[in-house]
Amino acid sequence: MIETFYEVMRRQGISRRSFLKFCSLTTTLLGLGPAFMPKIVHAMETKLRTPVLWLHGLECTCCSESFIRSAHPLAKDVVLSMISLDYDDLLMAAAGHQAEAVLEDVMTKYRGNYILAVEGNPPLNQDGMSCIIGGKPFVDQLRRVSKDARAVISWGSCASWGCVQAAKPNPTQAVPIHKVITDKAIIKVPGCPPIAEVMTGVVTYMLTFDRIPELDRQGRPKMFYSQRVHDKCYRRPHFDAGQFVESWDDEAARRGYCLYKVGCKGPTTYNACSTVRWNGGTSFPIQAGHGCFGCSEEGFWDKGSFYDRLTRIDQFGVEANADKIGATAAVVVGAATAAHAAASAIQHARSKQGSMDDRDGEQLYPASGCSRSRKGKQP
Repeated sequence: MIETFYEVMRRQGISRRSFLKFCSLTTTLLGLGPAFMPKIVHAMETKLRTPVLWLHGLECTCCSESFIRSAHPLAKDVVLSMISLDYDDLLMAAAGHQAEAVLEDVMTKYRGNYILAVEGNPPLNQDGMSCIIGGKPFVDQLRRVSKDARAVISWGSCASWGCVQAAKPNPTQAVPIHKVITDKAIIKVPGCPPIAEVMTGVVTYMLTFDRIPELDRQGRPKMFYSQRVHDKCYRRPHFDAGQFVESWDDEAARRGYCLYKVGCKGPTTYNACSTVRWNGGTSFPIQAGHGCFGCSEEGFWDKGSFYDRLTRIDQFGVEANADKIGATAAVVVGAATAAHAAASAIQHARSKQGSMDDRDGEQLYPASGCSRSRKGKQP
């Protein structure tokens, strides 16, 4: 029998205090207010663990490698307690016919109630023969398992967009999974790989609220993909000031200036790298001195060198061109400096003239007991 999350934690010796702490951290990770914590506690205490079938197509396994490094919540808590990971040919002990029997059993027993998670993509050329799982083309397995799935998650840019397998000239005709699964909403979690806490955050949200998260027009969870890396990047002030790294390891690079001119794709990439970051929130590529190359965006592999600068980002209004921004900033600063100098000179001249007027007034009316200007009326 499938246990609830709380029952599994208690059986493993987790205290009530630690359980509540976990729920608090989960609430924070999902960007929810304190009022939502009781709902998460209730969900973890009452809902049964959801069966998950995790399939692998053409991929490099980097999504799984990222997933197991999640810190909040820990991947072991997700796999062993929150969900019932019944099939994953990478992690499961079973193999061959035994593994395929498990897959069929879960699909039959939990029809319409299991989650399908897909890592990698299916090749269509030569009837899918470039990726064989259990003696059959992966594309056939994908169609069969997705038919009765409650929800479908595409892990990483391979499943979401095609990634390197679908890069030109794409000899195997690899395609993202939404080209094969056309009758269901697919939750796309792109990235090469996705951030670990983004992956576990999506799963936690679905288990807690019993629904898929709100998605953008491309099918990505808004809670993690609604802002550009550029929007929350700590180097953003340098971009706005026209301060850019011109070449690797120059003085501007040592000062931490914006990496836009050496190829950073942050202004056109939607992801949570600059907020959630990687390795438990330790760092992310831009913080390490390397520009973002837009791995969570569709077709990023075929958009030229990762180090070619973006030449047009007109759709973002004022950020039309980095050179223009730098020149405009210089002109504005120069104009402001000149205006300030002119205003200071005028104020100084007026102050000096006022002092002379005061002295003249005192000389005209020395016996009056007060100082008056020359423009004042005589008594």
